[in-house]
Parts: sequence; structure tokens; C-alpha cells
Amino acid sequence: MSHSQLIEMAHKNLAHAKAGTIEQKPDVYRVPSSHYYDKERWKAEMDKVFRRMPLMLAMSAEIREPGDYKAMDAGTTPVLIVRTDSGQVKAYVNMCSHRGAQVMEVGKGNTHRFTCPYHAWSYNREGELIGILSNKDFGDIDKSCYGLTELPCLERAGLIWVTTNPKSTLDISTFLSGYDELLAHFGFESWHHFDSQIVPGPNWKIAYDGYMDLYHLPILHKDTFGADFPNKALYYKWGPHQRVSGPDASLSAYEDLPEDEWPTEHLISGVWTIFPHVSIAGFDGGGRAVMISQLFPGDTPQTSFTIQNYMMEKAPNEEEAKAAREQFKFLRYVVEEEDYATGIKQQHALKTGAKDHILFGRNEGGGHDFHQWVDTLLETADEDLEKLFTTG
Repeated sequence: MSHSQLIEMAHKNLAHAKAGTIEQKPDVYRVPSSHYYDKERWKAEMDKVFRRMPLMLAMSAEIREPGDYKAMDAGTTPVLIVRTDSGQVKAYVNMCSHRGAQVMEVGKGNTHRFTCPYHAWSYNREGELIGILSNKDFGDIDKSCYGLTELPCLERAGLIWVTTNPKSTLDISTFLSGYDELLAHFGFESWHHFDSQIVPGPNWKIAYDGYMDLYHLPILHKDTFGADFPNKALYYKWGPHQRVSGPDASLSAYEDLPEDEWPTEHLISGVWTIFPHVSIAGFDGGGRAVMISQLFPGDTPQTSFTIQNYMMEKAPNEEEAKAAREQFKFLRYVVEEEDYATGIKQQHALKTGAKDHILFGRNEGGGHDFHQWVDTLLETADEDLEKLFTTG
């Protein structure tokens, strides 16, 4: 089924290329400027979006072996992700049950147990409390009641989603809306995690707007990579998740081939966004590669940070690694000095209140759908989330 969807999108991209057209929304869409800086609005987004939606926090390639773990800050929640002895991935709040200290420092590694640096309480890979320092002096407690707090977690398509609210009842598969079946065509389970870097940025929605925007490529990026890129976009959606690609005349090279011989690498081109905070874009640096960007809000409405992950289809040799490092350095420059620098200035201007709204054109359908999903989530009660993702 998912392959047939890729073929269907390819035919559509080719048809638009031949006709010189794109799909357009019925009208221009208006977003209040205050949505990018109002503190109460931002707090609501943190509560209703980032603390309720599953977040893509890791790639399978980062924690491939039993005992491999990743500790990170996912917005306001410290998270610990580990591959257990059975090979399953589990996630926990990175917080000791004793006095609330963070058990593991931010980073990655491999361990058979997690030991709190404050009083040396220890937990196994299953999150069970297995050791209390000076247990006789401390007093008796039921250890089975004081394990690490487990978080909803799902590994799918070589990616790992975690919901940072331990009481969440939203099924992560339901939230994915079948999008994971399309992402599976990348084959990330066997890819190599080359490197990661952190880039500071503007309001998270300003940053996310850029993920789905091809309109700016030949303008903002004219001196780096965008001069030869068209500014036309086609959007495909699965629930709140979207793929943006463009009319693609080069697909005509496959028209005389059976559809099962159309190369998957070409069929999955474009930018794949995972709501509310991830983009996946393909590159060629040291071999076939993608940059998976994980966007997180900062401590204020005006700040965010993005973890850029450079993933390669195979582990590089020395020459390929050199090319990959150069490409990754270049990608940081483009995002930090062009996209995010522009976004920070945009945000500064919006805060003046000189314009009470901003515009998304009929050709910018991805922005329409993204902001409508954010608005809808702010209005949706917890008990209605499952229904929203089933019908939305």
C-alpha cells in the first residue's frame, strides 16, 4: 500500500511538471502575528502540543545494541531512552525516585545499570529500582513501586517516538496516521548515524514554517544552493505530517518502466516533516545521506534549538567521512546564517505589532495545514485526542 502511494505521488508530481501547475489552496491564509511571540499562547503550545504529542527523539542507529542509551532534554522533560536486553526500546523520565535528581547526564553510551550521581540509587535497563545505598540505614520501601517513570514509546521505521506525558493515552501508531509506512522506505534501521550538532533558532513555529517552504529557496539561498531550485511545491499529508516535493519532470525517465522498477530513492525525494518538530531532507555528501532535524522550543517564545543529525546510508570510509563533514558544516551554515538568522529578524519585526497578521499564500499549503493543526490541538481536550487523529 505505501509503495503504491509513492507511485501515485510520483505520477502527480510528473503531471504537474508537464502542465506547469501546482495545487493551490482556495484562498490566502492569515495567521495572527502574536501567535509567534505571545507568552500565553506559547505556554498553551507547550502544554497542548509538545507535552501531549509523541516526539521523534532518537534514531534506531543511535541505540542499536542492548544497553545502548540516550539521555536528552525534550523541551522541559529530561528523557532517558534505552534498548533493553530483549531488544525492545523503552523510555523513562530521567529522574531518580529518591529525590528527583537526573540519573544520567545528557549524552549517549552503553551500561548495564543506571546509577544516580546524587545518592547512588540504581536502576536496571527495564527501569526497575535494584539498589538503594545503605538500604538498612535508609529504611524499608517497596522497590517495585519506585522504578523509573516509564513513558509511552514506539520504535518504527528506524525512528523512535516518545510521549513526554507518562499519563498519555494517545496511541502513537494512531498519531502517525500511516506516515511511518512511507518513512519505512528510507530503510533507516540499517543506516549509520554520522554526527549531530545543535543550532539555536527563533520561535519554533517560524523555524517549522521554513521546513515546508520551497517558495524561498531561489531567493534566500541564492548564494548557497538555491539558485537553481524552483519555488513550486506540492504537499501531501497524513494527519498532521506532511511531505513537500515539487513538480518533477525527471520522473519521465521511468514512464516506460514497470512501476515496481521505479527507483525508491527518487520516489522519496523532497522534505518529510513529522509533526510537530522534525524534518528529513536528503543530501549527497560522502554518499547518500539525510539530515534529520529535531526542533525543540527554547525557554521563551522567542527561542528554539535544533538538533541536526547527519545520517548516512552506510558507514563512510576516510574520504567519504571528509566529504560528509564538509556537507554537514555547510548545512549548519545555511540553516543558522540564512534560515534562522532571517527568522530571528522576522520575529523581532513581528513583535512591533506593526502588522496584526502574516500571510500564507495559496501556494503555501503546508503552512495552512500546520497552523490549523496547532490551533485545533489547542482547542482539543485530552479525551478527544484519539478521535482527532482517527478522523483528522
